[in-house]
This record gives sequence, C-alpha cells and structure tokens, in this order.
Amino acid sequence: MGNPGMEDLIPLVNQLQDALSHVGHTCSLHLPQIAVVGGQSAGKSSVLENFVGRDFLPRGSGVVTRRPLILQLLSADAEYGEFLHCKGKQFTDFDEIRQEIEAETRRLTGSNKGISPVPINLRIYSPHVLNLTLVDLPGITKVPVGDQPSDIEYQIRDMIMQFICKENCLILAVTPANMDLANSDALKLAKDVDPQGLRTIGVITKLDLMDAGTDARQILENRLLPLRRGYIGVVNRSQKDIDGKKDVGAALLAEHKFFLTHPAYRHMADRMGTPYLQRVLNQQLTNHIRETLPAVRGHLQEQLLALNREAEEYQHFSPDDPARRTKTLLQLVQRLSVDFEKLIEGTGDEVDTVNLSAGAKINRIFHERFPYELVKMESDEKKLRREINYAIRNIHGVRTGLFTPNMAFEAIVKKQILRLKGPCFKFVDMVGQELTNSVYQCINKLSSFPKLRDETEKIVTTEIREQESKCRDQVLLLIDIQLAYVNTKHEDFIGFTNAQRTNNHNNQKNVTGTAGNQVIRKGWLTINNLGIMKGGAKEYWFILTAETLSWYKDDEEKEKKYMLPLDNLKLRDVEKSFMSSKFLFSLFNTELRNVYKDYRSLDLACSSQDELDGWKASLLQAGVYPERVAVDSEGNGSPEILSDPQLERQVETIRSLVESYMSIIYKTIKDLMPKTIMHLMINSVKEFISSELLAQLYALGEGGALMDESAEQQQHRQEVLSKHAALKEALSVIGQISTSTCTTPLPPPVDSSWIQPSSVTPKKSAASNRPVGRGQAPSAPRLPPHSGPTAPPSMSGLQQPTSQPHRPPPSVPRRNPPAIPNGK
Repeated sequence: MGNPGMEDLIPLVNQLQDALSHVGHTCSLHLPQIAVVGGQSAGKSSVLENFVGRDFLPRGSGVVTRRPLILQLLSADAEYGEFLHCKGKQFTDFDEIRQEIEAETRRLTGSNKGISPVPINLRIYSPHVLNLTLVDLPGITKVPVGDQPSDIEYQIRDMIMQFICKENCLILAVTPANMDLANSDALKLAKDVDPQGLRTIGVITKLDLMDAGTDARQILENRLLPLRRGYIGVVNRSQKDIDGKKDVGAALLAEHKFFLTHPAYRHMADRMGTPYLQRVLNQQLTNHIRETLPAVRGHLQEQLLALNREAEEYQHFSPDDPARRTKTLLQLVQRLSVDFEKLIEGTGDEVDTVNLSAGAKINRIFHERFPYELVKMESDEKKLRREINYAIRNIHGVRTGLFTPNMAFEAIVKKQILRLKGPCFKFVDMVGQELTNSVYQCINKLSSFPKLRDETEKIVTTEIREQESKCRDQVLLLIDIQLAYVNTKHEDFIGFTNAQRTNNHNNQKNVTGTAGNQVIRKGWLTINNLGIMKGGAKEYWFILTAETLSWYKDDEEKEKKYMLPLDNLKLRDVEKSFMSSKFLFSLFNTELRNVYKDYRSLDLACSSQDELDGWKASLLQAGVYPERVAVDSEGNGSPEILSDPQLERQVETIRSLVESYMSIIYKTIKDLMPKTIMHLMINSVKEFISSELLAQLYALGEGGALMDESAEQQQHRQEVLSKHAALKEALSVIGQISTSTCTTPLPPPVDSSWIQPSSVTPKKSAASNRPVGRGQAPSAPRLPPHSGPTAPPSMSGLQQPTSQPHRPPPSVPRRNPPAIPNGK
C-alpha cells in the first residue's frame, strides 16, 4: 500500500531528476522535512507510518519512541530498508525493521524507559515515495519514569527544538482529541519557532475515543482556538488493531467510514482523514517545488547558453575529414602564435589581475634583476685597492716607478670586464626560462591533440635553446669587443688629469643616478627581528627615498614610527627559514653601528620573491648596495698597509680611473643586453612560431597522426553534445511541471494569541541540587507580516480564551543538534 497523493507527484519529480541526472546536475529541490511533534501516546508514529504506507514502527503504551528516528524516503525500483549503523545490510521485511529499531534503541538507552538524543538513521527505498525526510520524535513528557533523568522534560524539548527550528521543516503538531487543546505542548513549541503559523499544521487524533456526547467540530472547523493552516482530524489504528495485524489499507477505509457516518464530521469528511493530510502535505511539496523551479531554470539556462557555441561547433565536427583536420591544425597554430605574442607584448583584453604575464616578468628581469646582479658581482673597495697595488708593484718589478703605469689600469679594467660573463649568462638563462614557461602555458591549450602538443613543444623548446646559444655567443662577442680596445678618449671618461685631482674623493657610484629626496618605493614590510617582549614581528608601511627609509603605522602615512638615514647602509641576504613563508633581507651599518635603536641590523620580510627583488632593486637605486665578501683567491692574506705615499697616490688615481671606465661599461652592458636578448631570443622565437612552426610540423610527415584526438577530448565532445540535449530536455520538463501543477495560496493569518508560549522553569537536579543549565531557545524565523482577515468570533456562543499579549519566546533548553542527514 503506497501513498496515493504522493504518487501523483512522483512521475513529475522523477522525470525532472532523470533529465537533470543526464547533465550531471543534482536536482536541488531540497524537499522539506516533516517533523511530528506531540505528547506521549498522541499517535505520532501512526501518523508517520501512514506516509510510508507500511507498518514498521514500534508501538505500545507509554514511552515507545525513545530516540529520534530520522527516516529518509528515497525513490527506487525495489522496496527495502537500510540502517546507517548496519551499512550494506538490506531489510526487505518491515517487521525486521521494527525489531532492529527496538534493538538499537535498547542498545543505547536500556530497557527501562531511558531516552537518548542520538538519532537512529533509517533509509527506506520504495517506488511509492518521494525523496523526503520524516522525523519521529519522542513524546513530550513531564514526569520521569524508570531510568529517565529528572530533567526529562527539558531534554525532550531540547531534542525537538533542534529539528523544528529549521526553516525547511513542516511541523505536524499532533494533539489527541481527548485533551485540552489550549494546553497542547506541541502547539506551544510550534508557536515559539513559527509565530506566523506558516509551516504548522494541527493534527487531531483519537477522535473515535472522545466521551459520548462530545466532539471536536468547532476545533476542526478552525473556529475555536484557530490556526493559520487549520486542523486535520485523523483516526489511527488502536493497539487492538495493531495486535490483530490490521493493515494500513483497512485502517484507512475504517477512518473514512468514521468521518462519513459521524454526525459532527460528515459535512467536512472530505477535509478529514489521513489521505487528506497526505494531500495537504503533497500540495506543500508542490508549492515548494514550484518556488524552487525558477532558480533551477535560471541555472540550467546559463549552462545552456555557455554550451551553445561549443555544441554547435561539435555538431558539425567530423574527426576523420582531412580538410577538417588541416583547417583545425592551421587554426591551432595561429592561436598559439597569437597567445604567445599576447603573453610577451601584453594585451588590453582579458587582463590578468592576479599574476604577472611573461612579458611583465621579462621586463622586471631587464630593469631590476639584471642591474642587481651587476652590482652583486662588483668587488669591494678593499679588494680593488689590493689588486691595483699588486698590479702597480708587479709592473715596476725591482725598479721604483715615477709615473702611474697605464698597464695596471688596463689589467684591472679587463679583469673587471671578464667578470661580466657570469651576470650576463645568468640574464640569458632567466629570460630563456620565462620564454619556455610561456610556451608551456600556450601549448597546454593543445591538450586535445596529444601528438600535436608533444611535437610542438619539442620543436619550439629546441628553437629557444638554439637562440639561447646564439645569444651567449653574442654576449661573448660583446665582452670580447670591450676587451679588444680600452677607449680612454670616451667623452664620459675622466682621464688621468681629473683622476689625480679627485684621488682623495670617495667617488661612490650611484648606478641609476637618483638625486634629491624623491620617493623611490612604497609598500608593506614586516620588521622581523623585534623581540616578543616588544610585540614580536610587526607589519609597517615603508617609504624609501634617495636619502632615508621611513616607516609608518599604516598607509595613511600619518603616524611615523621611525626614519632611518641610508648613509653607510648595506644589504645582506637572509636565508628563508623552513617554517616561514616570508622572504627576508637585512640592512646593516658598515661602521658596525646600531641601525635601529639597540639592533645591529634591521631584518625585513615581504610576502613574495617578486616583492623581494623589487625592494632590492629600489634600495640599489637609492645607493644601498649588497654586502660584498672579500675573498683573495691568490692566498695573499689581508691587504698591506701602504707606507709609500707615491704608491698610495698611484693606487687612488687608478682606482678613480677604473671606477670611471667601468661605469661606462656598466651603462653600455645594461643598455645592450636587453636589446640583444630582445632581438636574438624573444623576437626570433615569436617570428619562428608565426612563420616556421607550421612548416616544421608538416615536415614531420605525420599530418594525420598529429590531429588524432585524445580519448579525453572524444569523451568531452560526446559529453558536451549529450549535456546540451539533456539541458534542453530538462528545461522542457520544467515547463511541463509549471503548467501541470498549481500553487495553493497561503491561508490568511488568524489570531493565534490563544497559544501561550511554552514557559518551563528549570528544575533542580536531584543529584547535584543545582539548577540545570539551559540556553536560550533558538530564535524563531523572522517572516514578513501577512495581511488578511482575522478569525471570526465564535458562532457557538462558547467563550473564547482571553487574548494574551505577545511575548518573546521563553527560555527553552538547547543542546548541540544531532547529525541530520539531508534527504535527497
């Protein structure tokens, strides 16, 4: 026996879910939970059983449901049950399901009426149900029995509130007809969480057990003690019927006969009984589905629009057509050329705001990394003076020279020029690596054709290596040209006369010639060597000028923390620690003075290697050079003290000449190297990809094999076409549901102030004599007020209960909610 009302909705929902399953889209209808709330032996489990149409829940008097039962109904071809605690075991006999529920309840709560908030999770698969979640909750009780704790009332209320607080939960407030409705605990709890009555339905049970001469007509007509959604009367099986194995179908026939023959209910028999309650809930499900469909439709339409162009292309695609293969090869190579050029030259469309492009990285290498590498290779002052000293003395030999030897100048200059090979080769390698990364980034778009991708990668990377080799040869040529002739007549060379005049002046080079106190760089840096007692590492806003390094509390630059002069400062690399994600460098004073307060060095950290390189280049621009470690490879020890005044003057003169000439060389190399690499590497590779790559691919003689699709691409094309068709079908089904179903309007609001909010004073625990701690009730959902007529006054002359002023929900027990699986 199934649920006839629910079965009317099953074909529509299943059709929609089948259509959506073809596109890999989960049907996010999220049908509501249905929680049955009421006192002990009010008939909650019987109401719940009727939705499934099978007899499977424990029955009896007193406390029967002692743990929450979360029942997930799942639509399937076969009918069976599964428990979460018995994974993999299928129960096809519903009597066995009942026995397992009883056994699992006893396992955790014992056999003496104890309760537990830990839910039992049961899934029932059936062709007669919708994907829905039903919750059977313990009955509300006030007096503990057996092993129940003294605060049993609070625990059960707490348990119930965890479920009915959810917006997606329909509340069936079950009250037996033979008790005072105004004192219904179920209605009071529902009022706390659903003050507008939007999701509360009153269910009156045991109408057949009322005293002779009494009835619930005015309550069921919603005239006495009204609810917004009214009341529905049901007649469940008695314990005698259950013991006599009376099935659900016979019980429903008996219920229908009761309402038709009872003089107080016959006029509204069509609005009473379990089938009508099922239809009301089914209509709520229909309403919910119709409210959800616009969002589902919009999502599907977005997917369809995104697939239209690709699907149209694939519909006319013939993978074995030679003309099609040739055209695709031409298009892919052209796209590769365009993509590579955009990465290098930059583009105004689709600008990446997260990562630097290859062109931007190469620009940074040109103007930040390479100048910094040049400065790093320069020898320090002591080493240069020692080399000049040895050169002069070795040239004079046993004789005493009267004049400054120009051979010493040339020897020192040529040695300095030869040392440029290292930074220049490193420069070539860095640019070559960026070009290779750019090619990999572009070639990844050819992944649909593995053979084409592999051959293209091999050809282009080979070309990059060849151009790197040519570029290195050109670098050697540039250095050999500088070594071939030392031009002492260069207009920027100071000459011997000027060098002698300024030999007492410490002419420290400034590679970029920054003058004045102009701002060079701003940004966030972390001072990393502050002790824990002083607050630990802190981030500040730093401003670097040509003369000072200042830092502020924040980028508003209002509260200056410190200003550090750049005189006598050097930069030292600091190794990145294993546990840190920061990139470090340090500033120190060459005269061994404290740099900042009582710190000999200022350790600074930034968040990326790019920032570190940028700060190093900016400090270099401001005249803060990296630390140089003097190592005498000849084993001559420390420099000797010059005791000969004439030799000292000659050393100073040559030092000034070397500095002047090398500054010319540095400017020349910094200008020529980017131009050389741009011409021989970058432009050559771009030209090769745009004009030579296609010819080399054809020269392989494997034109057919190159355009063989990967298995992934074939699967992708089929998936796109099937998904495109399924999306159209799903949108068509949604249109059918929209036209074949209708929405029931929400009933107008009624005056439900007669329901007094639940107010329970916490009792003291007998064991500890302390009040049982409780939290506030979960806040009731705030819903917009609905206008509408209030309930008419009672027509029967019975006195209406006095209206109570609105009060906030009282203190209700609260615990951590149990895990509730979402029914799909």
